[in-house]
Amino acid sequence: MKTSRFLTIPLLIVFSLAPAWAEKKPAIPLATVSFVVVRDENGKPVRNAAVVLHPVQENGKQERGGIELKTDPDGKAGYDGVPYGKMRIQVLASGFQTFGNDYEIGRPTIDITIKLKRPAGQYSIYEEHPSDKKDQKPQ
Repeated sequence: MKTSRFLTIPLLIVFSLAPAWAEKKPAIPLATVSFVVVRDENGKPVRNAAVVLHPVQENGKQERGGIELKTDPDGKAGYDGVPYGKMRIQVLASGFQTFGNDYEIGRPTIDITIKLKRPAGQYSIYEEHPSDKKDQKPQ
């Protein structure tokens, strides 16, 4: 008799809470995002570029996780099921500067074209620069 009461009470609690657990959450709207990655100097496609999508919180911090895509020979990549909101898009490709920018996803379909630049020369204090010559005063 004790055992049946011991099992009856938890079962009643579980069955009374089951409808609350079964309620569906509101559907999160999802978008289809398409990317085209091209060279800045001539507009030719960049193949095998890594396109990384990271969700961004309200405070601007990047959330954990994300999605990584690779571009095809035409420089194209796409993903269905990107949740609405701010996304940080990063593009990495060998021989190019890393690209990064935040985009607001708020429509069912979005097309994004990214132009990658070649690396620029680094500034060195050991080299002479045209701006250094005009700053010097004759002695």
